Amino acid sequence: MSSYAIKLDNVGLRFNLNRERVDNIKEYFIKFLRHQLYYNVFWGLRNVSFTVQEGERLGVLGLNGAGKSTLLKVISGVMKPTEGTLEVHGELAPLIELGAGFDHNYSGGENIYLYGATLGYSRKQIQEIWKDIVEFSELQDFIDVPVKNYSSGMRARLGFAIACMVEPEILILDEVLSVGDAPFRAKSEAKITELFNKGVTVIFVSHNMEQVQKLCDKAILLEKGQVVANGDTESVCAEYVRRMKAGR
Repeated sequence: MSSYAIKLDNVGLRFNLNRERVDNIKEYFIKFLRHQLYYNVFWGLRNVSFTVQEGERLGVLGLNGAGKSTLLKVISGVMKPTEGTLEVHGELAPLIELGAGFDHNYSGGENIYLYGATLGYSRKQIQEIWKDIVEFSELQDFIDVPVKNYSSGMRARLGFAIACMVEPEILILDEVLSVGDAPFRAKSEAKITELFNKGVTVIFVSHNMEQVQKLCDKAILLEKGQVVANGDTESVCAEYVRRMKAGR
């Protein structure tokens, strides 16, 4: 068995951006057949390599547009890398866009099973923790209400509760510790800390360096889709501050 949970080797993700607007499918195919589709190539990630050992907590830092969320989507399997290799060992729960996988016509309770299935859990497994999920989300009075009637905060709380209560081996966090009001945020941090203490592998994206320093034991710094610093949390945070002050 490998001792690492996640390994990226020269991973890159390329986007082809249309130079001009194509208004409909017919126009698209005409231009395609005539070889008149022109793109600008944009690399969201390029030459990204790092390894996360089992039980490690990796912080991901970078300014807006650095490629942080793109990186998490690649690791989570939402996007497929254009080049390089990615290995993930263990059950993974991505807390990236909480509630993004919900069917808004289904009730909150029905979406627990749906969202749980997207995380790879059987109906029986979800049944065993269903009550815990509802209790943690604090949505007991609304669990039979269609999700389309939920506020964005309610959807995020339910998504957070599902992902955390299934207790994955690898946890992907993207700025999710700001979900809900102050008491719910405190409860969320306590649950995350509980998972940390159980040895869950974590990748954590945040603009809050204090949170990264508090929760992570190593970090990487992304800039324009590339890793420009990789090491212990303190040194990477210091490099992040240096680059911000330099206006880079």
